[in-house]
Amino acid sequence: MAKRPAQRLPLVAEAEMNKAQLTLLRALRDGPRGQSITPRGPFGAWMHAPDLGLLAQALGAYVRYQTSLPPRLSEFAILCTARHWRAQYEWFAHAPIAEREGVSKKVIADLQAGKRPASGTKEELALYDFIEELYKNRRVSDKTYERVYAFLGEEALVQLVGILGYYSLIAMTLNVFNMLPPEDVELAFAEPKS
Repeated sequence: MAKRPAQRLPLVAEAEMNKAQLTLLRALRDGPRGQSITPRGPFGAWMHAPDLGLLAQALGAYVRYQTSLPPRLSEFAILCTARHWRAQYEWFAHAPIAEREGVSKKVIADLQAGKRPASGTKEELALYDFIEELYKNRRVSDKTYERVYAFLGEEALVQLVGILGYYSLIAMTLNVFNMLPPEDVELAFAEPKS
């Protein structure tokens, strides 16, 4: 197994949290993520800037649990984002959820390998092309837009862009601070050489 980079921010123990950090932790636990949530991954980083974390977690709760996208397509989009950014923790957290929501193991494996998922559904392939084009060109063509608009419509398409933006924020946070999955979990992607 390749050497892991050192995490750049310490995890803050609950017993050592200040008022703002405890407010963030309560917001995380009182929301749809549930009482078992721990301040790891992006939440671990946000404990060092709890005012930002409070706002970001609220957006995250919305884009993860309250959009009109079917959970399968939302999780597919999250995996595409995790792969684009090679965000280890994001992949670790969402690959099992995507599978539970109906994204096939083959599609997940193709995404992890950086491939267009040939066995994906028509909607997954349209989303993949949309996401790849957006991340590569920072825009989407009319043809690509229309393919996704045809099955998502206006509201869900705006929400999709919100999902992609939020999970890009998550990926950047994870990558900058080397927030990785637990030591006993194999990393999904090769870490870049520094």
